[in-house]
Amino acid sequence: MSRADERSVSTGRALAVIIGRAGSKGVPGKNARPLLGRPLVCHTIDHALAASEVDRVIVSTDGDAIADAARSMDVEVFSRPAELASDTATVDSAARHAVAASGSRASIIVILYANVPVRPDGLIDRAVRLLRESGADSVQSYERPGKYHPYWMVRLGERGEVTQWQPNTIYRRQDLPPAFMPDGGVIAVTRASLETVIEGEPHAFLGGDRRGIENPQGSVIDIDHPVDFLVAEALLRERNAAAGGKNHT
Repeated sequence: MSRADERSVSTGRALAVIIGRAGSKGVPGKNARPLLGRPLVCHTIDHALAASEVDRVIVSTDGDAIADAARSMDVEVFSRPAELASDTATVDSAARHAVAASGSRASIIVILYANVPVRPDGLIDRAVRLLRESGADSVQSYERPGKYHPYWMVRLGERGEVTQWQPNTIYRRQDLPPAFMPDGGVIAVTRASLETVIEGEPHAFLGGDRRGIENPQGSVIDIDHPVDFLVAEALLRERNAAAGGKNHT
């Protein structure tokens, strides 16, 4: 990154791009499905609008119901073409399209998934601040895998044969080496890095200098299965009760 780019990122504006497809194999229509009486995407819009480090919020979608929900919150919507709305389309290609369509000149792009209704308070601001202060290409949020640590994963053969994914002699969970997995909470990336496309390298848009921030395990809920709705609803009700009954996400 050049010195001019560094100055631009450290002082430049941040654009939040909320990505939400109409289709979904795991939970059909999930991004428009009601959660506590509101379309799922609205909860992510709440998070983006509450972030002090974000200057503008837009939604990229191919779904009318998602677009209507966003517009009801006075958020700009940019229609995504069919080729960028399939289940094989990449996150970065959808984000690049939305940024270009918006005409934004922001030097920081915050990518948010519409199907994540639960995030820790202040997560987006933490990511953007670290990106600014570190001069990195990207910042992504992670959490520890707990009992799903890769050391305890296996491969199953055609006849049920078990082989360790990663050979090791670890027996107790407490002795497992630290490991982290992307939790879907936030991706903050420089404009220059987002525009980097390298054939055969799907994560090239994250750049060479990648930083991470850790979230408590279970503090981000990514809706990929119907049971995730139940978990998200329970956590949001608990938060609302703690906040005195306000609709706080």
